[in-house]
Amino acid sequence: MEAIEVDNLILQDDDGIQVPGGFGDRGVEGKILAAKYAHEKKVPYLGTCLGMQIAVIEFARSVMNLKEANIMEFDPDTSTPVVIFMPEVSKTHMGGIMRLGSRRTFFQVADCKSAKLYGNVSFVDERHRHRYEVNPSMVPEFEKHGAFFSPNDITSHSYIPSDTQNAVHSIE
Repeated sequence: MEAIEVDNLILQDDDGIQVPGGFGDRGVEGKILAAKYAHEKKVPYLGTCLGMQIAVIEFARSVMNLKEANIMEFDPDTSTPVVIFMPEVSKTHMGGIMRLGSRRTFFQVADCKSAKLYGNVSFVDERHRHRYEVNPSMVPEFEKHGAFFSPNDITSHSYIPSDTQNAVHSIE
């Protein structure tokens, strides 16, 4: 039996899939398969931190046909970096280098699921703990293929995918 068939059997009775945060590339391809299953079967998907990055990889590979799409944490030399190291943090000193603390985050799409979860407000102040972000130079291409990047932070540089037209949801 193929690995994808096993994954389908395991996930077929689930009402939703959550892929949480984490570090390193252990199990990433399996997590990408879970995101792909959610995307193809229109099962709600909640990706937090690394789980959000997984959804971005899957979307780029499956919808945008960018087969080499990856994140710089796993492949610093990837030809298609869909998630990059944040420019404001050190790449050489790994201790205490995450973006930490509250960030004012604005909803760019008024009726996105994220905004609805917060009671249809225009912004929230949320805690962030990250080293990586969606590659800003690729956001227009993602949006052209149906990904919505709402909310984004006050600088309009850190994009957080929350909804796609294909019923896959990822909240950072």
